[in-house]
Amino acid sequence: MTQVFSVSPLTTRAPAKINLTLHVLGRRAGDGYHALESLVVFAGVGDTLSLEPGPDLALAVSGPTAGPAGPTADNLVLRAATRLAGLVPGLAVGRFSLVKRLPVAAGIGGGSSDAAAALRLLARLNGLSLAHPALAEAARATGADVPVCLEPRARMMRGAGEAIGPALSLPSLPAVLINPGVPVETAPVFRALGLAVGEANPAAAVPHPEIAAGLAPEDLLCRIGPARNDLEAPALTVAPVIGDTLSALRDQPGCRLARMSGSGATVFGLFTHRWRAAQAARAIAARHPGWWVRATMLR
Repeated sequence: MTQVFSVSPLTTRAPAKINLTLHVLGRRAGDGYHALESLVVFAGVGDTLSLEPGPDLALAVSGPTAGPAGPTADNLVLRAATRLAGLVPGLAVGRFSLVKRLPVAAGIGGGSSDAAAALRLLARLNGLSLAHPALAEAARATGADVPVCLEPRARMMRGAGEAIGPALSLPSLPAVLINPGVPVETAPVFRALGLAVGEANPAAAVPHPEIAAGLAPEDLLCRIGPARNDLEAPALTVAPVIGDTLSALRDQPGCRLARMSGSGATVFGLFTHRWRAAQAARAIAARHPGWWVRATMLR
């Protein structure tokens, strides 16, 4: 592939990934991974990634949460880019600039969304379709949540993250996101769930609700309300403060549903109206200035 460097940097958003539902079906006998079924949507808040074309692959990280993001050399942006370069000979690359705004180890796929954004920018630079098999392969090899973030639209995610359903046209939902500032690693939460290899989760006897495209907001809320996040209870044993954030949301007028996203510690509250979400975010932030609180729309 011939490398042609444009003058202007390319930029894209890396939105927060929110698991509206997260059912753990069990732990697979073959590889020991947990089998999941999750309705994933994306928030209006996120990181920003830019790519300035050039001969060498590099990354600079800035922004409010740049410090907790960890060493640059181990960032998922570089991991994803390196994997794609190994799959596409002569891939044009360059210097990435990541503005990190999302909390880290927070259950909202910040690093995975950054990695997916890197793949999108490299695809744009090299004239590759997002349907190119190398992009999907690089995404899977980088992390379990990267494939669903590659085209950030509402969809079902199954397996260990490798089975991605078609995009769903769902209504936008006003929401408040809260992270109490406590990083929660995924592995301890799954250990606290306590499933042995080959064991089914008893909760999986209650199946995930069917989610169809074109649902009205009230219908969508009715569908996901009886669903669950099977990692919420074990995450509470790892970080009990999650319970405080959930209570703070449930106390707010207009909150229809409060639930944890991913393996925590970020939680979300769904509201009837956008102004209710904004009002709730202001009230919670004033009461808990150390928490990361954002009103947003989920799509």
